[in-house]
Amino acid sequence: MEIKLFDSELRVMEILWREGMLAAGDLAAILNKETGWNRNTTYTVIKKLIGKGAVQRTNPGFKCTALIPKEQVQTYETKELINKMFDGSAEMFFSAFLNERNLSKEDIDKLKKIVKNLS
Repeated sequence: MEIKLFDSELRVMEILWREGMLAAGDLAAILNKETGWNRNTTYTVIKKLIGKGAVQRTNPGFKCTALIPKEQVQTYETKELINKMFDGSAEMFFSAFLNERNLSKEDIDKLKKIVKNLS
């Protein structure tokens, strides 16, 4: 299942992935501290995430739980980026990414190992 999440939704999901199940009030308090959001903003975003099937609400206490893993969202967003900015070419994406980095020998060795394990 692929779900497009917007930046505000990703902020909520990041906290749920980090903290696990939280009451909506606790989630609102964290987001207020980290981003300055008010309670209504947080609750609106939570409702959108529930509607998308990304978050489950349980009672009592309006507890929120992430229904999708972070890795699923990362995979989807990476595909979207590659399709949008690199005409679907993972090779072009990888090349652009590597050209912008000052990679250490250790980083290069790790990447070589990853590529070797693909074949």
